[in-house]
Amino acid sequence: MSDLRYETEGHIARITIDRGKQGNTITGEAISLFLEYLDRAEADPALRVVCLTAAGDRIFCSGADLGSAMQAEAGEKQKLFNKYARLLARITEFPKPTLARVNGHCLAGGTGFMLACDLVIAREDALFGTPEVNVGLFPMMIGALIFRNVLRKKAMEMILLGEKMTAAQALETGLVTRVYPKDSFSAGVDAVLESLAGKSPVGLRMGKEAFNACEGLGLEPALSRLAEALQGVAATKDAAEGIAAFIEKRPPVFIGE
Repeated sequence: MSDLRYETEGHIARITIDRGKQGNTITGEAISLFLEYLDRAEADPALRVVCLTAAGDRIFCSGADLGSAMQAEAGEKQKLFNKYARLLARITEFPKPTLARVNGHCLAGGTGFMLACDLVIAREDALFGTPEVNVGLFPMMIGALIFRNVLRKKAMEMILLGEKMTAAQALETGLVTRVYPKDSFSAGVDAVLESLAGKSPVGLRMGKEAFNACEGLGLEPALSRLAEALQGVAATKDAAEGIAAFIEKRPPVFIGE
């Protein structure tokens, strides 16, 4: 049985971490499979959104499988670290919307997966943290994403102390997008996924691409790049359909062109 499952339904692809007995930790083989699944989801024109979640209801992901990772030789360790960094970049730059369905505790490397996604919806009993410092390590690649999502002092507090925080604290800090009670969690996630799947795929792709390209730019270069991107989006068939539907007071039918 694979440590990672890939399933599709309608316009939605779901990638599920399935190593419940090992705390839903991730191995190098699972990272390779994760990259393959993302390639598959990107290539399928019927798919408009990717949801990352986990099997069970206790742990979303507790990071790397330290037992196998730390026993590897130095060269193999570096390959694993590089592969994990490549996966974080791939999720971050993925052309279709991504949503992390955090249905349990999210720790260490799991925090990287979560923050690489565009949206994060957590169950209210989930706990979050980067406890690497407690075992003599440091959340290196994860830190790059933490600093892109939360204020510097809170980021340093997370990284240096390695303490756990509640879902409510994670929401306040800016780590997650929404928090739902356990009894309405799945319905809340599904509603957001359906909403994303109903948007224009080409509009979302061009928008994400433009925003990623503008990260780190000054104000004037960013505005110039975004004005150019808006011209491109406005020229699509989906934009014409969306405006027509608005005027005619009907739901739009987007085709991704």
